[in-house]
Formats: sequence, C-alpha cells, structure tokens
Amino acid sequence: MLYHLINYLGKAYDFPGERLINYISFRAGVGLLLSLIMGLVFGRRIIRLLKKKLIGEEVRDLGLNGQLQKSGTPTMGGVIILLCILVPTLLLADLANMYTWIMVISAAWLGVLGFLDDYIKVFKKNKSGLHGKFKIVGQVGLGVIVSVLLYTSDAFVVRDKVSAAFPEAQQVAAGNADNPRVIFLSEAHKSTKTTIPFFKNNEFDYTVLAPDVLGEHRQTAGWIIFMLVTIFIITAVSNGANLTDGMDGLAAGVSTVIGVTLGILAYLSSNVIYADYLRIMYIPNSGEVVIFMAIFIGALIGFLWYNSYPAQVFMGDTGSLALGGIIAVCAIIIRKELLIPILCGVFLAESMSVLIQVGYFKCTKKIYGQGRRVFLMAPLHHHYQKKNMPEAKIVVRFWIIAALLAIAAVLTLKVR
Repeated sequence: MLYHLINYLGKAYDFPGERLINYISFRAGVGLLLSLIMGLVFGRRIIRLLKKKLIGEEVRDLGLNGQLQKSGTPTMGGVIILLCILVPTLLLADLANMYTWIMVISAAWLGVLGFLDDYIKVFKKNKSGLHGKFKIVGQVGLGVIVSVLLYTSDAFVVRDKVSAAFPEAQQVAAGNADNPRVIFLSEAHKSTKTTIPFFKNNEFDYTVLAPDVLGEHRQTAGWIIFMLVTIFIITAVSNGANLTDGMDGLAAGVSTVIGVTLGILAYLSSNVIYADYLRIMYIPNSGEVVIFMAIFIGALIGFLWYNSYPAQVFMGDTGSLALGGIIAVCAIIIRKELLIPILCGVFLAESMSVLIQVGYFKCTKKIYGQGRRVFLMAPLHHHYQKKNMPEAKIVVRFWIIAALLAIAAVLTLKVR
C-alpha cells in the first residue's frame, strides 16, 4: 500500500527521494527493520494479552532439564510472527505482483491451520489438538494451490539462457556503460525445470520422469509430477519445522538462517546478471520474494527477543507450521526446492529421528514383545537434553549446524 502510494505521489509531485521505494534493496532493508521493530514493540503487549487470556499450556514432566520451569508460559506466539510479516509486506511489497500474494497466502493459510490446532489445545483442553488428518489436508491443500497457480498464472515464468544462434534467443542488455554486456535469453515461458545441485548443467526437468508413451501429454504429466513434489515438500518442511519447535529459540533461530539463505538465492535468481554468471534460471519479477524474506527475517529476530532462553512465549503451531510453509513455498517458486535436504538439514534430522524412533520401536515390539529405542528421546534435540546437555548449548549448536548447511547450499551453485 505504502509502495503504491509513494509511487503515485511521486508521479504527481516528483518529490526528492521518491524513487528509492522502487529499489528492492531499499524496501528489503526497510521491511526488515520495520518487522523487527514491530516484533519488539508489539511482542511484549501481545505476550501480556496472551497471559491475561490464560493462553498457556502446562508442560508435562518429561525428566528434562528445566522443563518444569516452562509451565504456564503462553503459547500462540506465532501470532507475533505473522503480524510482523503480513503488515510490513502489505505496506512495502508490490501488491500487483503475484509472487507477493503467493507468499502472503502461504503464510496466512498455514498460520490459520496452526492457530486452530493451538486453539483446540488451549481453549478446548484437548492436548491432541487438531486431528492429524486435518493438518495433512490443510498442507496438501496449500500444495495444490501453489502448484496450480504456478501452472496456470502467466505471472510465474522463467527465462533460460540460450545460444545466440537459436531464433528464439532474445538479447538483454545488462551491466553498465563501463562494462556493457549482452545476455541471450529465451522468451519468458512456463517451465517444469528446477535447479539440481552438484551437476554442471544444473537444470532438471520433471517432465523427464513422465513416460515417453504419453506423447503430447508428457508435458502435462510433468506438471502433475511437479504438483506432487510441491505437496510433498510443503508437507514435509512444515512438519519438520513443527517438530523442531521444542526448545526456546530453536525453530526461530534455524528458520532465520534458512530465511537469509533463501533471500540470497531469491535475489540471485531475480537478477539477470547474477543468474547469467551463476548459470541458473532467471526468474523475472521475483524480486518481491527478496522483500518478503527480508521481512520474514526481521520478524523472526524480533520474536527471538522474547523466545530465546528462557522463553517468555512459545510460537506454537501457529508459528511453526507457517515458518515451514513459507520456507518450502519460497524454495519452490525460485526453483531451489531440491536444495531443501541440505538447506533444511536440521528439520530433516528432526523428522527422521521421529520416524526412526517410531519405526524401530514398533518393529522391535513385534519381534521381542517389548519396544526398543534408537534415541533416548525423539525428536533429536530431546535426545541431547536427556544426556544432560544444557538447553541453551543444544540450541546454539543447532544454529551453527544450520549455518554450515546454509553455506553448503549456497556453494552448490558453484560446486558442480
């Protein structure tokens, strides 16, 4: 809204500095600061309101260090994160850009889903919360919406680099007067291609997974495969973030590191010069994703002010499901979803620890009549807590691992 207002006033009155609002870097910086300040200012008030409304959950004694001290700490703190994401985005982002709306829809969709889960736990006193099948339906629903939008809307296109010898090649001027460059790109088009790490020609087309016998319908089958991949990624990452949210500052800190990395990748993909240099797909008009991710980072840092150990508020499913969804959708629309196993390695480890624990327990129970465990407790962060490692140390070490994985994910753009 503010973006459009300043542009309108600038055209009408031509006041000094009005063009700054058109720079992605400027709006990203302002958005980060605004969301951070909002988190600091309104976070305390929202926490006070949550306590007043008795929105807290009793934490059972699981034999974990300091766990009993968290009894009565309010949950639903994800409301702070969502508020600090959505308001600055609506103010600073280009609302005519579909990339803005796909990110807003993703945040709001899973935020509402998580809110319903927290509401049932807190107000209905049902510790199970929203039934698992309804969560899956919500996550699958978002996956369908995102994939259908990417398939049907003409706003979501890519431009490949092609040889000047091809008739469809289009010259794009880049650089500046001192260093002029001409880049040959294809026309903007729909594509089922994505970036695959560690390969020289690092573009993978989902259509190759469709059988040749489909003939002219092979491209449609490629989009169906892409839809299934999108649904799986959104479900997996949002659940992974949800499982990681078990210690003060853990999910928020890890998500901040991932958000910074995705912001960098989005900026590279939206800039024709950097995309050409790194030989990755150029995605026109995706610069608004950079602004959204900068706001995302600021909101998480503001939330960490109150969520760091010892936490004054928990994000609950309201926040964790939304964080995972935002990360997944951002990776998908900039065609970096195959980097998620590296970039979201902490989420993956947390999810796998639960799957391994449950699967091994059930198998050994059938064989031996008594279930056995691989980990002292799952998810993985509780395993280390059971080993008497201080919570704050576990959280910081997971942050460090997330940072190392983020660096590795960025390096895959050059390591082929």
